[in-house]
Amino acid sequence: MRWTVVDAPLDSSGAGRGEERAPAALRDAGLLDALAADDGGRVDEARLRDAVRDPASGVIGAAGLVRAGAAITAQVVALIADGRRPLVLGGDCAILPGICRALPPATELWFVDAHPDFLDGVTSPTGEAADMDLSIVTGHGPVAAIGCDGPLLDPGRVHLLGHRPATDDSSRAEAARIDPAIHQVPAAELLRRGAGTVGAGLATGGDGPAWLHLDLDVVDPRDLPAVTYPEPDGPRWADLIALVTPLARADRLLGMSVTDLNTDEDPDGRHTRRVVEVLAEVLGG
Repeated sequence: MRWTVVDAPLDSSGAGRGEERAPAALRDAGLLDALAADDGGRVDEARLRDAVRDPASGVIGAAGLVRAGAAITAQVVALIADGRRPLVLGGDCAILPGICRALPPATELWFVDAHPDFLDGVTSPTGEAADMDLSIVTGHGPVAAIGCDGPLLDPGRVHLLGHRPATDDSSRAEAARIDPAIHQVPAAELLRRGAGTVGAGLATGGDGPAWLHLDLDVVDPRDLPAVTYPEPDGPRWADLIALVTPLARADRLLGMSVTDLNTDEDPDGRHTRRVVEVLAEVLGG
């Protein structure tokens, strides 16, 4: 099935960081041609220009997030109903709740990220919805801040892959919040077991529809420093390719989201071009 590329340039800091320009940069670097993909356009409402932290929810730009999430949901719903496979380009991980609201409740989520994203409006030091997207979609975060009234996915059908161990009080508190039903394969275990083995097992070991979410900060910063919150000791490009290839080619995959390429940290565009090369390799088969 061909991919349909959709831009969702949401930067949940409200400051217009480089993540907002990532979809356009990936297009300019030839992503659509490299994938022979269809053009699904841009979700214009998926921009945040309010950097104020909402006192009720603790989330930056709460009203804008509701609008952005609803627009993302509508676009993903329309594409899936039309028999298309969306590739949603962020922006940051704040696009995930809008996507998940478009998915069947029994969807399995393959969440590849250096961070668990399991903070909430109180524990997040930044107030960015990208700190708490996985907690929101599983019902443990400020769901009202994105226009929902409960969990969007069953935590028992979520696989958290490639995250790093807690190293300070904040990250230890975040790790303690993770729903125990979520299946976790931290980076060290992923590399020990073999990224390709983990990916193949997930692709063939479940049933029902699935969505693949890739936060590019999962990649070790030796290979990809152009992200906002880099974490050491992660998978290298070859490991990521081995993990993602079987997931991206699974027949039951509904679609994929890619987030957190920060173009501010890539002035000559070489990391953007490398991301295009990697996506073409794993998605082009």
